[in-house]
Amino acid sequence: MIIILLILIIVVIFGPQFWAKRILKKYSRYREDFPGTGGEFAQHLLTQFKIHNVKVEISETGDHYDPIDKTVRLIQSNLEGKSLTAVATAAHEVGHAIQDHINYKPFKTRIKLVQTAQIMEKLGAGLMVMIPVVAIFTHIPALGILMFIGGFASLGTSVIVHLVTLPVELDASFKRALPILANYVSKRDQWAARKILTACALTYIASSLTSLLNLWRWLAILRR
Repeated sequence: MIIILLILIIVVIFGPQFWAKRILKKYSRYREDFPGTGGEFAQHLLTQFKIHNVKVEISETGDHYDPIDKTVRLIQSNLEGKSLTAVATAAHEVGHAIQDHINYKPFKTRIKLVQTAQIMEKLGAGLMVMIPVVAIFTHIPALGILMFIGGFASLGTSVIVHLVTLPVELDASFKRALPILANYVSKRDQWAARKILTACALTYIASSLTSLLNLWRWLAILRR
């Protein structure tokens, strides 16, 4: 049963990532019938929605929208490529820019939570590093409890961020990007674009499950 459980966990966590990479690669081939690149499409959409304070630039750390710098960042293959993956990804990231522009509440909540999570993770990490050293010299058992609380708080905040992030990502993909793409690509490509966006959504679900698994592990330790 333990082996079966481990296999299921591996499939649930790594399966979506493997499938997403496969789907993104499948639809990343060059399309001569597309009038522009992913970056040009993103800029076009920003203009269409009258979002003039957002830039489009290359990313070295993955496709994302930066609400602080007001920038849609795409990896080189999506920024400069003419492919369905590039176009769908650009539409998704512009979807986040639209959320920011209209003050979409879950998106704003996520920004605040991310900032809080960064502080909590640093605090938790600091407690994890310092408390064992202090406990050795002071011989105070309660410090060990504080260490667990610090780690739990750090991981717990991460779980909340992931749970809030998931509906925000789904909204950007299926309530914003897909309706936009319906006006620009064929019905066949719309079906493929849905597969691309679904594959990416599954990776966020896997990340949320990973966070929950880490939190469960900490709870199991604390119960001992």
